[in-house]
Formats: sequence, C-alpha cells, structure tokens
Amino acid sequence: MKFDYFFRNPDTQVMVDGPLKGLNIAIQPNIQIKGWPSDAGSRALSGYTALEDSTVIKRLKDAGAYIGGSTRMSEFGFGLNKSHAGEAVKQGAADAELILDMMGEARLAATERGVPGYKPGYGLISRYGLIGLIPSMESCGVISKNIQGIRAILGVIAGQDGLDFSMPDEDIPDLRKKEIHPAKTTIGIITEALNMLPEKERELFSGSINSLKNEGFIIREFSLLDFHLFSLVHSIAGSVEASSCAGRYDSVRYGERAPGAKNWNEMYIQSRGAAFGELLKCFLIQGAYFQFEQYRAFEDACRIRARLLKGMDQIYSQADFLLFPAINSTGADDTGGLSSIYREFTFTLFANVTGQPVLCLPSDSDSGQTGFQLAGPRNSDGGLLTLGEYILSRRDGGK
Repeated sequence: MKFDYFFRNPDTQVMVDGPLKGLNIAIQPNIQIKGWPSDAGSRALSGYTALEDSTVIKRLKDAGAYIGGSTRMSEFGFGLNKSHAGEAVKQGAADAELILDMMGEARLAATERGVPGYKPGYGLISRYGLIGLIPSMESCGVISKNIQGIRAILGVIAGQDGLDFSMPDEDIPDLRKKEIHPAKTTIGIITEALNMLPEKERELFSGSINSLKNEGFIIREFSLLDFHLFSLVHSIAGSVEASSCAGRYDSVRYGERAPGAKNWNEMYIQSRGAAFGELLKCFLIQGAYFQFEQYRAFEDACRIRARLLKGMDQIYSQADFLLFPAINSTGADDTGGLSSIYREFTFTLFANVTGQPVLCLPSDSDSGQTGFQLAGPRNSDGGLLTLGEYILSRRDGGK
C-alpha cells in the first residue's frame, strides 16, 4: 500500500546545518507549520491554514530536519480510527513522525508498525502550536525507526518555551545515554495490570518478563489496587477538558458551517453538530454532562487522579522502571464507540493520567514476544531511552 499523505512539503523549506540535518520527519496536521493546512483531521478546522510554526517545528527546522509532509489522522488525534500514524516510518517515507499522544496513540501506532514509539514526560516538550484536545493529558509523541532517532529529536525539541505557560519551571532532565547495570536495575510489574490480560497474552507477556530476568534485571511485582480506575479518570476528566477545548470552534472564520441558521446562536449550535464526527461528539457530550450535570463526579475523578499519582510515586520509590503490556487483544471492535476505544487503550492510559514518560518497544518475531511498554518516573526520559536501547541491542545481538 502506497502511503497516503494529506499534504506534502512544497519544498519551500530553507535547509540549514544542524544536528538533525538529513532527517526526514512526518507530522500530523494538528502540529502547525506556517502556510500548511492544519485541519487536525476534523471538519471543524476545514480550510484552516497555520499562521506560524509551532515551537517543535521551529526547533526541528533550526536543527536541520526536513519536514516531509503531514499524514492522515483521527479526528483531533483521538484514538486511531482512520489514522495512518506510523505508516510513513514503516514504509520508509520518513525517518520519524510526531504524533500527539493523549490516550496512547503514538505508542500503539508504533507497536502496530513494528517500530519504537515514545511518549515523553508531561511538560518536557512545548505544546505551543499544537492543536490538542485534552491539555493536561496530551504530549507530543515520537515514532522512529530506532531509539537513537527518538533521542536525537527529543534533544532538539525538549526544553523551556516562554510561549507555553503550562510547562513547569524546571531544568531539562539529562537525555544523554547512560550505562545500564541490570543487576542494579529494578523493573516492576503491576499485578492488577498483569491480571487484566487474557491467558494467552499473559503467557506471551511472561516471556518478555523472563527475558529481562535472564538478562539479570531485578523483577518485582507491586500492587496498585486502583489500576482499573485509570480508564475511568481519563474518560471523565479527559472528556470535560475536551468539551471545554472544543468550544472554541464556532465556524466563523473556518470550519464546517451548517446552512439555514436564523441567528448567530443557531449557527453556533448547528455548525458544531455538523463539524464533529460521531465518536468525538459522544466524547464531547459526555464531557458537557459531567461539567454541567454531574460536576461532583468530575471532582471525584480529579481526586482519584491525585491518588493514582501518589500510588505510582510510591511504587517508583522501590522500582527504577515499570513494565506494561501494550496492545489489548480484547480492545476496539467494529462498533467504534467510546467503550470500544477505551478498551483498545487499556494499558496505555495510565501514562496520560500521570504524565510519566513511556517507551514502547516492538514485538520480537524470533522469540514470539509481544511488544511492551517501559515506564519511568518524571524526568527519567534519558534513562528510559537508554534501557530501551540496551534491551533492543541485546535482542539483536542474540540473533
């Protein structure tokens, strides 16, 4: 299948020397580039052309990277329905791709394409110029042919940006490659996540665990009784944020406008009905319900989120990294409803709720191991990438 771009680079980019010179990067059209269509996969933004470069694009260009084109995506990047995320990397049309990760999209897309995918820790990369949907849970993910590419890109786009007021005022963590000593490295397993796997998938995941044990890593099980609540928290708090964010799309300057409105209020209401797809409308309506009719449930979700964060921090006081499955084999079905989407992302949502960095490694056909995720505490991005490089190098060395 030939890769299908929404929009190709018109070759007007002025190339400069820099650490990423020669690197061809694809993006999704919710990452703004001046003069490029930026519809974020939604009729609500049809006809919109970006007025300026987002911060990540400016930094990539300044580092010599070539922005090859923008790829088809799901509406506002919510889930992977009709998305071609990662296909450009798989087919060799690009060396890497930037994908907004709000449920685990960058990681699952990478797993399905057989390449590494990364969701950085929240606040490490500027969101200025990114067309998002769930501000407190989304970050700019990276898919690349190899982890070295992820590290190189991260080293360029990470860091403070005075235009993004949501970024914490703290130094960039050390992203350089470090030494890995398996006998001194503890990798934790969440018992409740393990128990959610069907028997066949649990056996395959156990193969990955045993492989790490054989490499000399210390493997420990930890309990997080509330693990199943990550999905509920994301669903409630995330939908409220999305409903508030989507309120800006009024069809006045761009986007789908419904005909026949008698006044501006009717125009707003009817146009919003026409602008969004069925799945996203369900998500936005759910958010409005919790915002205006069941606000107590939203407050409870926020309290549970704080509790989950504390629980994760307690585990990280005893483990350096955590190991999670990636794909849920009992996930999305043909109905394509919200419950189906949330089942698909069962094992990735936790990192969007907590803001921790996660690296997803592809499956290994020779050993029969499925793809899995490695997670670390905030600001452990450099060590996490090093761990992933170590595991893949040992895997390749054994072939």
